[in-house]
Amino acid sequence: MGGKNVIKLIGVLIIIIGFALKLDTIAVVLTAGVATGLVGGLSFGEILDILGNAFITNRYMTIFFVTLPIIGLLEKYGLKERAAQLISNVKAATTGKILSVYMLIRIAAAALSLRIGGHVEFIRPLIYPMAEGAAKNKYGDIPEEQIEDIKGLSAATENFANFFGQNVFIAAGGVLLIVGTLKELGVDVTEKQVSNAAIPIAIITVVLAIIRYTLFDKKLDKVMKNK
Repeated sequence: MGGKNVIKLIGVLIIIIGFALKLDTIAVVLTAGVATGLVGGLSFGEILDILGNAFITNRYMTIFFVTLPIIGLLEKYGLKERAAQLISNVKAATTGKILSVYMLIRIAAAALSLRIGGHVEFIRPLIYPMAEGAAKNKYGDIPEEQIEDIKGLSAATENFANFFGQNVFIAAGGVLLIVGTLKELGVDVTEKQVSNAAIPIAIITVVLAIIRYTLFDKKLDKVMKNK
């Protein structure tokens, strides 16, 4: 009995050997999956069905890999510089105001399940250069410590908006997971109740984030005046 259970771990062995020999990653993982399925008693057709369903479920990752080279090309030909130049024409813009506006747009998009945003697609090539450009437009050269703070705040904005905004959408994956988990524990709850509970959390997140950005503007202003 123990031997039969051990042989079902053949997929793990294949992955270890494949990675150790630096073989093609996708080929190694697929081979391990097929081998595990066969020793587990699945037919080849059932294995293909599982692999197909997994691909469809994670198809948005495929879209990400398609868009990644495009983002790289846009950066190469000056997207970041153009974003910084654009915001330099808005004299009233500050780092905090830029991030506050993006926070509102991003959390509204998450609440409506609109797929905009992302660290690679928006923060790195657009939002961060605009936030940094607004600060440099007002103060000139910025100390490295404050530059790193702007990077951190820009990335955090995406995290805050996506994490606390997505569950406002009634059919979001997080909402369905929460409802399913609670029902398994004997708690009778609906998707609408979970979604409604997420609304005040999203509002509080926006308020706290804007306060944080406003405080950063004041801190940056104080640092640059004492420079």
